[in-house]
This record gives sequence, structure tokens and C-alpha cells, in this order.
Amino acid sequence: MSSHRPETVRRLAAPDITARKGAVPIVCLTAYTAPMAELLDAHCDVLLVGDSVGMVVHGLPNTVGVTMEMMILHGQAVMRGSKAAMVVIDMPFGSYEGSPETAYANAIRLMKETGAQAVKVESGPAVAGTVDYMVKRGVPVMGHVGLRPQSVLVDGGFKAKGKGAEERRRILEEARATADAGAFAVVVEGVAEGLAREITEAIAVPTIGIGASAGCDGQILVTDDMLGLFDWTPKFVRRYADLRGEIGKAVAGYAEDVRARRFPGPAEIYFAKAG
Repeated sequence: MSSHRPETVRRLAAPDITARKGAVPIVCLTAYTAPMAELLDAHCDVLLVGDSVGMVVHGLPNTVGVTMEMMILHGQAVMRGSKAAMVVIDMPFGSYEGSPETAYANAIRLMKETGAQAVKVESGPAVAGTVDYMVKRGVPVMGHVGLRPQSVLVDGGFKAKGKGAEERRRILEEARATADAGAFAVVVEGVAEGLAREITEAIAVPTIGIGASAGCDGQILVTDDMLGLFDWTPKFVRRYADLRGEIGKAVAGYAEDVRARRFPGPAEIYFAKAG
């Protein structure tokens, strides 16, 4: 008899997300820390530990410099802070392009050392075979087509995709190949609205849009963008808060109180007991 005690809350898994195709839209956000994961968990179906952590948390100019160790560290934190949402972790640049065997070994390491339920790869022309290799060996994989941040040095910047006929055809083919290879969902980033709808209709697994279309099966944003923590956000981001402004006010108030010796006050200090 097994002595395993089941968890009171079951996390969503790849089959749950795939089953949402064409149903209630899938809510996804990025998470990099335990406190933020805890706040997001009640509202999100999927938490993505994105390699955007390199830019958002570590101040890198792009995602190319992100390492396996960084993804593992932040993946562990997100798993500690969340309970119900499915956690997907990005495979960083250079960890899966070389060969299916290398990709599989790195995916297994990410999942074992973090406990995440799946990995995500950017679906370039040569990646479908790798997705197939990993899925057949028990690794749930989320794909990613359109604007691919890890290709920023090849593309010369973060540019919207799918405006021309040939590029539209190529992206649609990549999405189909990724889905056919066994990906349980496909992120569609930074593409013309009509192409995003076409991809959504063409593949049997859910599409997760970011800068794409409301017609996708779900949506994802970088949480820090959506919360207004930066002074600039991309066109496709809706800012639901201005935390940058609120934090600035709070820190200014703290600095003013410290300089005026109003902080700490009686409520924030300790006193010796009489006698």
C-alpha cells in the first residue's frame, strides 16, 4: 500500500489546459518569485517562469544571457509560492537547439530540480522534431511561435511578425508542426491579428496570445508590465495598475519620515521592561 498522502489541491496539468481549447479562455501570467506566485495563483491557470526574468529581474538587455541556473532558481521559488496553477518553465537559449537528446536532458533537469509541470521552447524551423522527442519521453512541452525573443540578435530587435505573405505562411507552418509534434499549447507572440486567429483555427491545441488576438484560446502578459512597474510598456500591454508610481510615493514618504526623524516612532520600536 502506498504511504503517499495526496495534496488537498491538485495542480492543473497539461491535459487540463489542452482540454480548454475553444472553451473558457486560459489565464496566464509570468512569475519569478514566491510572493508574486502566491498572489497570482488564485487567479491564473498557468504561471510561466519566463526567461523574461533576465530582463525583468536581472536587468539584462534581452533573454539571450539567461542560464539554466537562473531558470532553476526562479522556478523553485514559483513552485514554493503557488499551489493550484500549472507551472511552466522556459528553456533558456542554447539549452535545447543543439539536439533532441540535449534538450531532453536539460528539460528533465529543469523539471526535477524545480517540480514544474512542463517546459516551453521557442518553435523555430528545426524544433518540431525536438518537441516530438521530448513529449514521447514524458516531458509536456508548450511551444512558442511568431516573435521569438531568443532570436532577437538574428532579427535585429523585437519586431512584430506575420505582416507579409511568406512570413505568415512560415509561422503558420511552425505552429502546425509544433502542435502535430505533441505540444499541449502554443504561445503566439507579436503577430498580425488575422494570423493569430488563423493559427487558432488551424491547430487542435490551445493558443496563448501575447500581442496577438482576443480570438486566441488564452492570454499571457509579463506581470510586471501589466502592473505598471516600468516607465514604458509594449503596445500590446494593458496596464491594470501603476505600481511604479505607488512605490515611488511610498519610498518618498519613507525617506521624508527618516530625514525628519518621524520614523521609527513609538509603535515601531522596542522598550525595556520596567524593573
